[in-house]
Amino acid sequence: MVAISASLRRLVIQRAGNRCEYCGLSQLGQAATFHIDHVIPVVAGGSTTIDNLALACVACSLHKGARQDIEDPETRKTVTIFNPRQQTWKEHFFWMGVEIAGLTAVGRATVNVLKLNRAIIQAIRVEEECFGRHPPP
Repeated sequence: MVAISASLRRLVIQRAGNRCEYCGLSQLGQAATFHIDHVIPVVAGGSTTIDNLALACVACSLHKGARQDIEDPETRKTVTIFNPRQQTWKEHFFWMGVEIAGLTAVGRATVNVLKLNRAIIQAIRVEEECFGRHPPP
């Protein structure tokens, strides 16, 4: 495990607006502390710098793990997982109520691999709507 300083952690959280950079979930009201994710995993040569770190909810972080290359369920082609440091969320995903839909091969594959529409996260999003925290800005 790579140590991340408190100041670097604060910068990542602030830049992310206190939201998971993969699924958009607000950290407010969540019991578990979100992870600081290495977008390019350390095992693949990724650095522990602001340019390679993202805020990730526990579920997105655990489903992502050290994955980089994933399969688009529609075309079966290999693509890279969504990179919040190099790509724009709205170019790859859109909201359909409490579900996330992929607009591109990267979006579809990321939705599939990170299980962004599992029943529990949809229930959390419904609750988040009541607090004005869903959908993300």
